[in-house]
Amino acid sequence: MPLRGTKTENLGAGLKIFVSDAHVITSDADLAGNFADFKGIEISKIACALFNNTLETNGLCDKIQCINADIRHLEGVVDFEYFDLVSINPPYKKQGAGIVSENEERKNARHEFCCSLEDALGAAGKLLKYGGSFAVCHRPERLCDLFHAMRKYGIEPKRLREVVQRRGAEPSLILAEGRKGGSPGLRISPVLYIEDENGHYSEEAAKIFYAHKRIQEGDGHNENKENT
Repeated sequence: MPLRGTKTENLGAGLKIFVSDAHVITSDADLAGNFADFKGIEISKIACALFNNTLETNGLCDKIQCINADIRHLEGVVDFEYFDLVSINPPYKKQGAGIVSENEERKNARHEFCCSLEDALGAAGKLLKYGGSFAVCHRPERLCDLFHAMRKYGIEPKRLREVVQRRGAEPSLILAEGRKGGSPGLRISPVLYIEDENGHYSEEAAKIFYAHKRIQEGDGHNENKENT
């Protein structure tokens, strides 16, 4: 969890979920109090409006701000070299890879039409202060591209964690953390398993997915994921 007073920028904030320190951070009131300044950038007007409506409904407008903007053009939108933490869950697929959705919102969320890895890391490199942290969720097949782009923009990969559905399966996602101006040295964290041997959420996955929620006995990590 970020330290109190952290200044945070989330790129592609329409997701409303922020990846940091190989954990999932949700925008609830308790957690929002840890941040001195929390801004999100979202290119979709629809997603940005929905996010801001959620903030208003939950009384978080004074703690979190979602700005409708393009991360490729942030001059004058937010301060550069200001943030302690920049996080992103970018589009996973390159242009020309896989089936492209006819829905504009989904197309831009899944494919690199409006946000490539280069765009994401270029923005993060400008926004982070020296020593600031970068957190990202991506697909394993893009790991080499990710680390190359991180180093290109002065963000040294420092930690990597695989997300695996169940034991014996290949990773479906990777969580990576970098530090602007950091020295070389990569730590590989233990695997994050989503399911336990019974097909329910693993204990750690349940803690992440149900963070800051009161879970009755028999719910949460004891509940089959298919019913959530």
